[in-house]
Amino acid sequence: MKMTTLTQLHEDIAARVKTISDHNLDWLCRLGCDGCCRRLADIPRLTTEEWDWLKIGLAALPPDQLEDIKLGIATLTQQTSRPLTCPMLDQAKGACRVYEHRPVACRTYGFYVQRELGLYCKDIEARVAEGAYPEVVWGNHDTIDRRLSSLGETRDLTEWFAIWKENKDLD
Repeated sequence: MKMTTLTQLHEDIAARVKTISDHNLDWLCRLGCDGCCRRLADIPRLTTEEWDWLKIGLAALPPDQLEDIKLGIATLTQQTSRPLTCPMLDQAKGACRVYEHRPVACRTYGFYVQRELGLYCKDIEARVAEGAYPEVVWGNHDTIDRRLSSLGETRDLTEWFAIWKENKDLD
């Protein structure tokens, strides 16, 4: 993958995640922890560059998994209650089907915070309240949002998928 603004952002996030994970071996964010994927407050919003990267991951999936995601997207467009479940989540495995291509919001959730918006992992927050992770330096999600704003227009995942569906004829 050529170096882009999104690539650099991914690398910066990965460095922060590695620092926190390496110094906190009991950190909750790892394979099998899918609470954030099952408790979305709203439909994820992605920039143009994030969507372009996610499409690569979607296109590489086996047809049955892509069909599952398509059904999950259809559910999201109709669902009015919260929380939402991410359509890319393999619910049986508790793992993201497009992990390497996941959006920035997914990469940052347990490691960056926007407390005033309630955007942080409640499970980790509970551990912090119990005295765990006192030395963790959280990433500032407002900085991430500023960097994302330069990556093209932002749309809901369902909107991006509808455009892709029209152009790819995924039915």
